[in-house]
Amino acid sequence: MLFQRTLKKRVVVDGTGLHTGKPARLAFCPAPEDTGILFVRNDLPGQPLLPVLWDRVKATQQATTLGGDDFSVSTVEHCLSAVAALRIDNMLIELEGPEIPIVDGSAAPYLNALLSSGFYDQKKLRSYIYMTKPIEMTDGQKFARISPYNGLRVSCKIHFDHPCIGDQELDMDVNQVTFTREIAPARTFGFLKDVQELHRRGLALGGSLSNAIVLNEDSIINPEGLRFRDEFVRHKILDALGDLVTLGYPMLGHVHLERTGHDFMNRFIRKVVASRDSYRVINMGDRDIRVDAAVSEELRQNHILVGAQSGS
Repeated sequence: MLFQRTLKKRVVVDGTGLHTGKPARLAFCPAPEDTGILFVRNDLPGQPLLPVLWDRVKATQQATTLGGDDFSVSTVEHCLSAVAALRIDNMLIELEGPEIPIVDGSAAPYLNALLSSGFYDQKKLRSYIYMTKPIEMTDGQKFARISPYNGLRVSCKIHFDHPCIGDQELDMDVNQVTFTREIAPARTFGFLKDVQELHRRGLALGGSLSNAIVLNEDSIINPEGLRFRDEFVRHKILDALGDLVTLGYPMLGHVHLERTGHDFMNRFIRKVVASRDSYRVINMGDRDIRVDAAVSEELRQNHILVGAQSGS
């Protein structure tokens, strides 16, 4: 896709707030060129705005929280992962309270709402972060690397000492088709012992078996079971895609992740932003981008970009 993209019309997602357990509403709305992705609180004086950017990430414990001078909003990664997969550049996300609806704990309700709106190609060219050499970071057993790639690819490995999870890994090219089929339905998950502690502290009061996979010491307690055999690693990819939106540009690169969480992802994204010798911000208006026929065809098939410089 060459040009910036927004929505054709406003669409609403209703549900329950994860922490308060009270009704919550979110609306995706069209926005002009070069707006970016912004949260807006319509219920506050002046309708304050909060940009979705790495330097606005204020908390990363169990979810990504964006904060500004006037308000903060938590658990943004689920809806933002759908924004990443659909390559939406400009959009207002209206909130009527402090929480995003958790809906079923996956990105599917957000994806379906955005698809029901349809999209409008704007007149300005889309810009991308295109990796020219690898960037990596390690912290104990946690590891992340982004390397040059003519598209968006994610390779993810996780490990949990639980008989229903253990070691899981998945490698995939991410586009609208693969995200819709393989990633969007994957739900968030948690452990019963942690849920009980959160409830004791007055948190996660809206969490339930209808919006999360819950595990006790040796099994999954959701009566319907899993949507995928490896639903856990699929949800980790979903979370990572949402966190990557805070870069401010769509990514062209191969993302390798092992045992990462929201805090590690934000620290890694900050490192990527600071490593200006390892990427370029490109669009098809750049005169010095060398068009490679094989690359162009691959990117067409992935619905991303027609022509980019080679990553070799």
